Amino acid sequence: MSTFFTIAVIVLVFLIIFQIAKASEYVSVLKGEEKSRKENNKLNGFFMIAFLVLGLIGVYWCNDMFYSKTLMAQGAASEQGEKVDSMLFLTLIITGIVFVITQVALFWFAFRYQENDKRKAYFFPHNNMMEIIWTVIPAIALTVLVVIGLRNWFSFTGEAPKNALQVEVTGMQFKWIFRYAGKDNTFGKKYYKMIDANNSLGLMWKDSADINIKDDPAAHDDIVAEFTMYCVKNRPVKLRIGSRDVIHDVGLSHFRMKMDAVPGTPTTMWFTPLYTTKEMKEKLGNPDFEYEISCDQMCGNGHYSMRGIVKVVTQPEFDAWIASQHSAYSSAFPPPPVPTADTAKKMAVVVAKK
Repeated sequence: MSTFFTIAVIVLVFLIIFQIAKASEYVSVLKGEEKSRKENNKLNGFFMIAFLVLGLIGVYWCNDMFYSKTLMAQGAASEQGEKVDSMLFLTLIITGIVFVITQVALFWFAFRYQENDKRKAYFFPHNNMMEIIWTVIPAIALTVLVVIGLRNWFSFTGEAPKNALQVEVTGMQFKWIFRYAGKDNTFGKKYYKMIDANNSLGLMWKDSADINIKDDPAAHDDIVAEFTMYCVKNRPVKLRIGSRDVIHDVGLSHFRMKMDAVPGTPTTMWFTPLYTTKEMKEKLGNPDFEYEISCDQMCGNGHYSMRGIVKVVTQPEFDAWIASQHSAYSSAFPPPPVPTADTAKKMAVVVAKK
């Protein structure tokens, strides 16, 4: 019903515009084509100024009303994100000034220099100096912005500090899988043909003559978690990013970070969180706040649901959490239960009877 109503409204608007255009043609015939054109020209000139004033007011009003609801008002939650915000604000200032100047000039000139019988048009086809100015200045401004962007990009994707926490992030339709190195502080090897219901990342836990794979002991203590990633406040975290199926995109909007997750092509980035999740809840006055990791690349029908949580905690809290986790290997192959004294006594009795 709503679709039918929308189509009916569109058709009605089209008919109204068509009828207004036809009426305008009839008025032109009655008044005379030349006279009608000049009157329409003056009217259009007035509308240009009105549109300019109302448009600028609308831009200011929208900014005043909606800016506080954006993530920009919250501020970046990472050191690298603060640099991204600075770059963005600089870009907005430069482009904002250019926007206002060009739009005011555009609409004012349309009004001020509209057709007039008492004024002769002056043709100004070429001026080398003006062309140099409006080519060189934008080129310099854009070059500065590009250099700042490249500098930040190479910093975020370059080598992380030695004390950085290493987290492997793997995207799959439609969730995130996170892996932490175990006590050996080394990620074990993985192979996609080893993926099964108990081994979501294909960690090399056993020998396989069929695919010429050997067991990697370094993979036995790796910790695998889904949906929630843990980071430490004021400690760099390096993300080793990949995908199990299609192209995804690690989107960390609160930290102002973003990186593609590509099958078969690992990517990396690093950042340093500034506030714990608890501190951010207090800062925003929102007890339900959570940092989130989203997929910023259309990846299928369930793309909208591909969301995870990022918990930023203190180092002691992280150490306690990591100590409470079991390795993915031990979860897939739990050790046999250790018999208690009572169990051993009962087994001895059974054996004696036999």
